[in-house]
Amino acid sequence: MHTPFDAVVLGAGPAGATAALLLARAGWSVALVEKTEFPRRKVCGEFLSATNLPLLRELGLAERFLDTAGPDVRRVAIFAGNETVVSDMPRLGSDSHGWGHALGREHLDTMLVEQAAAMGACVFQPYTASELRRSGGSYECMMTASDTRVLRARVVIAAHGSWDANELRTQPARRTARPSDLFGFKARFVGTRLVPGLMPLLTFPGGYGGMVHSDNGRVSLSCCIRRDWLARSRREAPGLPAGDAVLQHITQHCAGARDALADGRLEDRSWRSAGPIRPGIRGTRRNGIFLVGNAAGEAHPVVAEGISMAMQSSWLLVRRLLETDVAGKPIDYAAHTYNRDWTRAFAWRIHAAALIAHWAMHPAAVSLTVPLLRAFPRMLTASARQTGKVSALCSPSC
Repeated sequence: MHTPFDAVVLGAGPAGATAALLLARAGWSVALVEKTEFPRRKVCGEFLSATNLPLLRELGLAERFLDTAGPDVRRVAIFAGNETVVSDMPRLGSDSHGWGHALGREHLDTMLVEQAAAMGACVFQPYTASELRRSGGSYECMMTASDTRVLRARVVIAAHGSWDANELRTQPARRTARPSDLFGFKARFVGTRLVPGLMPLLTFPGGYGGMVHSDNGRVSLSCCIRRDWLARSRREAPGLPAGDAVLQHITQHCAGARDALADGRLEDRSWRSAGPIRPGIRGTRRNGIFLVGNAAGEAHPVVAEGISMAMQSSWLLVRRLLETDVAGKPIDYAAHTYNRDWTRAFAWRIHAAALIAHWAMHPAAVSLTVPLLRAFPRMLTASARQTGKVSALCSPSC
């Protein structure tokens, strides 16, 4: 069965669903292909900075998002060893909702996909894209579930993230395992002592993490830990599941996290894990296929900008695709301008996040810096500003 579309989007996470929604609303015929049933949870910090509020309004979802998400995140902190330093989160202009919020991915992703479908996108879920091939001036995408279908489109957008291997040649080859490989862990807690509206960065040997109040009064704890330190934490906690061993390692070395979770209860008694996570810039196009979200580039989760960058990268791409279509220019023009926009918007965030992550994972570096942060806590506010918390989307003229 060959079904023609203007665009096929692979992956219905925040990046893919945003691209499908915007294209469908502009009148394109769009197929959105997702291998997993929704709702589903992800290893994700769940935070969206205030810079995404204008985009959510454009998508018609701002009110629904604000009604469902956790409280305004108005304060940022560092929990390092026995030290706690707190400062203000920068506010996005004079917007009445000028702060970020956290929302579970089972809610956010479902919300975005439902809106994309309402705009006319055809959602194929659960289907796995198993083959992509060029056919004349278009692509053929084979996808399988209980049946096999072939979709034909002139544009393919890969929004499938960067963690899972696939056979589509839209991701770089996996490297051999290294001690420095990062693994992500995520859990939610109820009944914690974390102050609502505070989002701390947790530092501990071999890793970093974050905590934030999400929807329904729950606190999300997400972290990354090096492969060698993960193995060490498991040796020090024989018999414990990996997630519990990592939590013990965090609370042993981070008093702020230990105090915040003193009365907390692990929701569903379950941890989720993923990896290895290898942040970096991968490029905005491969084999003629456009890349958005983590498929294009991934910042260390230490700066909590992953969801915002994913959605905003799709906004940048769709804007250039529509502009190219109207002007009758070749698709390579859209590829060139999108790459330029993406680099301007995100490359510096990825580099800054790498510096912060490597600092956070080394106790000696942290111990040297914390006294300075304690003396000048506004440096935390400045750091949040520099990592994109109030960097709005590019204007149409950029």
